[in-house]
Amino acid sequence: MQTRLPVVTVTYSPGEHLAGFVTSLAEATRLPVDVILADNGSVDGAPEAAERDYPNVRLLRTGANVGYGGAINRAVAEVDPAAEFVIVANPDVRWGPGSIDALLEAALRWPRAGSLGPLIRDPDGTIYPSARHVPTLWGGAAHAILGGAWPSNPWTRAYRQEDEDISERPVGWLSGSCLLLRRAAFDSVNGFDSRYFMYMEDVDLGDRLARAGWLNVFVPTAEVTHAKGHAAGRHPELMLPAHHQSAYRFQADRHPEWWQAPLRLALRGGLGARSRIAVAVAERKQRGQRGQ
Repeated sequence: MQTRLPVVTVTYSPGEHLAGFVTSLAEATRLPVDVILADNGSVDGAPEAAERDYPNVRLLRTGANVGYGGAINRAVAEVDPAAEFVIVANPDVRWGPGSIDALLEAALRWPRAGSLGPLIRDPDGTIYPSARHVPTLWGGAAHAILGGAWPSNPWTRAYRQEDEDISERPVGWLSGSCLLLRRAAFDSVNGFDSRYFMYMEDVDLGDRLARAGWLNVFVPTAEVTHAKGHAAGRHPELMLPAHHQSAYRFQADRHPEWWQAPLRLALRGGLGARSRIAVAVAERKQRGQRGQ
């Protein structure tokens, strides 16, 4: 087992979350950690402050907002190739006591695990469904159409694995907000697909790891808390279209044949319309909140 653990996160004006991310690492593992901040253009000074205040933190400027997966790839490329494991997590994660050690122990139990993910809680303590099935075309479409208006519909429940027991097990994919990655597995699939600017890059990674013969293992004995959306929530006009574009790319890549072109065209049109509606609803909600 390696003696120092590299921890990679992407920063984009993370604010006060970043200090909590770094300080809570001390309770998460007995190993010394080296933190790389892949910065996509922060303007709040938080990454610079973290590098100044914590000797194990290094700031890596990507030079532009290259997206989540692209920034992670750049940071992982800076990690010693001899490192067996790399932690990838969002900067608004707070680590539970022993959470990283629990992931490392599970990695020994699952030698074919390419990625391992903890149980993730929202700030109010509720469990976020972070271990899910890979969405099929039709199941994913039903979830997208019905998930907001009818959250308990059978397609959404199946996709989110809401009826599964909370147990250590292989799953389709794990939330990219917090992952322990086996470096050999990550490298074998060439890391994240940087064409995904934001969203679905974790779904895509989990699916490609599985296709390459690796497992994605959910480890609920490890717990973290995730604030979620500290950057995305401020810019729905950018993030919602990015989400829908990523959903299209994921399915289009898996339906590439010439005779599937009408399907891809219908998918692009449907997701585009849904994106425009979602942006209008989010902007209307923001205007209402400002008027309160």
